[in-house]
Amino acid sequence: MATTILSSTQSTVKNWWITLLIGVLYIIAGVWVFQTPVASYVSLSIIFSVFIFISGGSQIVFSISNRHEISSWGWYLTGGILDLIIGLLLITHPLMTMAILPFYIGFWLLFQGFMAIGLSFQIKTFGILSWGWLLFLGCLIILFSFLLLANPIIAGLSIVYMTALAFISAGIFRIALAFNLKNQNHN
Repeated sequence: MATTILSSTQSTVKNWWITLLIGVLYIIAGVWVFQTPVASYVSLSIIFSVFIFISGGSQIVFSISNRHEISSWGWYLTGGILDLIIGLLLITHPLMTMAILPFYIGFWLLFQGFMAIGLSFQIKTFGILSWGWLLFLGCLIILFSFLLLANPIIAGLSIVYMTALAFISAGIFRIALAFNLKNQNHN
């Protein structure tokens, strides 16, 4: 019988390191965006496109490799497929991507934030104390997404910094989640 992501100590989550790697990539992307604000908006569309595409592929691998251990693996698969499709659309339309980048990033972050909040509540049910921090980070991701979506013209001016902060928040969430998954393997 399949389990939720952390419900059984008999079930181990395979490839937890993929989530860790995605978190590290998010943080690297966030720091890079902070360090290159002028060039970032132009190159952000390309980097973001490739990053979302790779993130989607990694999430698909994670979900498929854990389909027997996690009953909600389909949600991870759906998120990975969505990221893969969005990444491909962004890669193939770079000029359009630059024009509507705040919307792409805003909706993508909104999805990531809701997924983070859902995972934090799932982790709470297993008595893992760090669930509150994960919930906070998920809410922070949603806050950044709303800031981007509320006023895309102003967001276009500050999108570089909001994107950097959102990537770093998402990266910290993924790293914390990865260590919770790893620790679950040892219980």
